[in-house]
Amino acid sequence: MRIGVDFDNTIVCYDQLFLRLAQEKGLAPAGLPANKGAVRDHLRAIGKEDVWTEMQGEAYGSQIRGALPFPGVKDFFRECVRAGVDVFIVSHKTLHPFKGPQYDLHAAARDWLEFQGFFDPAPRNIGLARERVFLELTKVEKVERIAALDCTHFIDDLPEFLAEPGFPAKTRKILFDPASAVPPAEIYTRLKSWEQIASALLGPARASS
Repeated sequence: MRIGVDFDNTIVCYDQLFLRLAQEKGLAPAGLPANKGAVRDHLRAIGKEDVWTEMQGEAYGSQIRGALPFPGVKDFFRECVRAGVDVFIVSHKTLHPFKGPQYDLHAAARDWLEFQGFFDPAPRNIGLARERVFLELTKVEKVERIAALDCTHFIDDLPEFLAEPGFPAKTRKILFDPASAVPPAEIYTRLKSWEQIASALLGPARASS
C-alpha cells in the first residue's frame, strides 16, 4: 500500500484561523461560523473579494501556524510510519499568493509540518521523512506526482481534483468530506473523518491503537 495525501483542507483545517483573521479585520459579524467557506461567502457578499484573496495569502503564509491539523490525521500518519506503510504528502499550490505580501507558501507549508511534529521521530510525534513531501505548482504536476509515486490510494478534499483527466486509473480515490457536503459518486469513496480513513485503510485495530 502506498498512500498519498493532499495538504490544504485535508491535513490542515483553516476554519478557526480564517474566522480569527476576519475578526481581526473587523469583518466578522456576530454569529459567523468558524468555517472557511462561511467566511469566504460573507466577504464576497459584502464586496470584499480582494480582502478574501489577500487573507488566503496570510492564512497559507505568515499565519499558517494558527491553523490546526484535522482530528486524527496525525494519528493516521503516525500509524502509517510505525507500520511501515508508504505515505506521502502531495499537494499543489502557487509559490506566492496572488495578492498581498509575497510569502513563500511552500516554505510555510513545510514549516507548519515541522511545527506540528510531522518530521520529528520522537515516539509521540510522527517521523515522516522530509523527502516524502511533494509541493507541486499545478494540478497537472500533482497528478503526475501521484502517478510517479505509484500511489495505491489518494486522499483529497476536492471531488473535482479526483476527477482530473489523467488521474491514475489504478489509484483508489478517497474523498475527505468532514461536513458530508459532497454527494456520493462512483469514482471515489467518501469518508468524513480521519478515524474512518484509518479504519478503512489500516484496519480497525490499527486505527484505534
